[in-house]
Amino acid sequence: MSQATDTDVREDGIIESVSGPVVSARDLDARMNDVVYVGSEGLMGEVIEIEGNITTIQVYEETSGVSPGEPVEGTGSPLSVDLGPGMLDAIYDGVQRPLDVLEEKMGSPYLDRGVDAPGIDLDKTWEFTPEVSAGDEVAPGDIVGTVPETPSIDHKVMVPPDYEGGEVVSAESGSFDVEETVVELDNGEEISMRQEWPVRSQRPADEKQTPTEPLVSGQRILDGLFPIAKGGTAAIPGPFGSGKTVTQHQLAKWADADIVVYVGCGERGNEMTEVIEDFPELEDPTTGNALMDRTCLIANTSNMPVAARESCVYTGITIAEYFRDMGYDVALMADSTSRWAEAMREISSRLEEMPGEEGYPAYLSARLSEFYERAGYFENINDTEGSVSVIGAVSPPGGDFSEPVTQNTLRIVKTFWALDADLAERRHFPSINWNESYSLYRDQLDDWFVENVREDWPEVRQWAIDVLDEEAELQEIVQLVGKDALPEDQQLTLEVARYLREAWLQQNAFHDVDTYCEPEKTYRIVNAIQTFNDEAFDALEAGVPVDEITDIDAAPRLNRIGVQEDYGAYVDDLEEDLAAELQEKY
Repeated sequence: MSQATDTDVREDGIIESVSGPVVSARDLDARMNDVVYVGSEGLMGEVIEIEGNITTIQVYEETSGVSPGEPVEGTGSPLSVDLGPGMLDAIYDGVQRPLDVLEEKMGSPYLDRGVDAPGIDLDKTWEFTPEVSAGDEVAPGDIVGTVPETPSIDHKVMVPPDYEGGEVVSAESGSFDVEETVVELDNGEEISMRQEWPVRSQRPADEKQTPTEPLVSGQRILDGLFPIAKGGTAAIPGPFGSGKTVTQHQLAKWADADIVVYVGCGERGNEMTEVIEDFPELEDPTTGNALMDRTCLIANTSNMPVAARESCVYTGITIAEYFRDMGYDVALMADSTSRWAEAMREISSRLEEMPGEEGYPAYLSARLSEFYERAGYFENINDTEGSVSVIGAVSPPGGDFSEPVTQNTLRIVKTFWALDADLAERRHFPSINWNESYSLYRDQLDDWFVENVREDWPEVRQWAIDVLDEEAELQEIVQLVGKDALPEDQQLTLEVARYLREAWLQQNAFHDVDTYCEPEKTYRIVNAIQTFNDEAFDALEAGVPVDEITDIDAAPRLNRIGVQEDYGAYVDDLEEDLAAELQEKY
């Protein structure tokens, strides 16, 4: 978060009243969304309402001990993030204060109120290589040079979108800090490696395009049945313990995005601790470097101030848009938007606003839409293309998907991964219910899968969907009369569906091989099960009893394809053995 200097802070307001994180001040000369410093300790806050002479502020820190009569200082600028080299491999709180820097300042992991630090290191020098030279014309958003920020990512220094642009007068290579001028224009504009951008304003782009490429996750049930596009939106609702966080961790680790922004919004501290401890240890499967080299973490746990929780998703999406402007594909994980909505509800109630359904503010749907609509596949103003994919976890109380946050989210997102507590209890992970989930991107992504995986991908997938749908209908009958009362062909369908569930839809996140499954392997597994299906029904038509078909030695090997590193040869041998054993029966 950008630190205000002494010259741009003015003491011009007095605290009138304090209600939790909401503070009212009189005689404050401020505009909506301006950052202010509240009380003698200078607690950071944001203007959220102005009525006559009274200004209402939400404070991003604990307000105990703050009393009426203390000063309020305005900055005259909105809540903004620092953008520049140094954001990757960083861990921030909800208003972009670097937690490691604050800990070093305090000498303890327990932070005092009023402590602040810039979002990026202002003193560190970076090696800048210009991509423009004197006489070149540059426009807003144009890339003027690069900085090797991490071993995995080159940071592209751009003309800020709110600059006019012009002719380059000078552009020098060398080591600079983020505030030094690296490119000078003929109109007097000086370009440094640092930008600021208000978090509640979307960064400009030329055009939002229809996404046609999937965000490959390496999770079979997602890539195979419910894919999300690069630049798409997805929701993961589910009750406590159903695997929302683990699913998001898997996506953060394995999704084929260039940059990952992980926003822990109001989650339990031990879960965020696990993320903070695990991520630095993880290897990026694409480059072999550390995964943190392309990751930015925003940790805003449930015991942190409620107002900072409300702002943390905006901080995350603005950072994501900045990397999108460089031409990168960014995946943003928000865990969870329910805690964000609860923060809005608490602040709204303290403002005595008219409550909507279940006490949430009437503008809940609008705020959710504003957030998710910032995702997309964009043609940027500098002629590059980039994307922001947003995947938001939802934590409905008691797993009730009819509650307002889930319902309003479903009206906006195009991919719905419904987590099921019953599947989790049966140790089926990922516990995504294939009968309730859906993806509206499936048809527009088929061409990519046909071109890059197999021509018959859509047909094989549809076959699997049909078998799983038929199993769901048959299970209702089985509950009443038992499996043995079904005709043999329906018993065989249940057996095939069992292999689809166990060998294809189940995946072990903690197995070195099975944790990631490339699309080709996803196809080969379901294709092997289809081979078993076709051969088994041929045997059934030839008069072989269903018990003999299901007892063949090769069939259980279907469940072991996922853990095979050299799966190609394994599946080839398995398909031959399946055909040979079943054909021997008749």
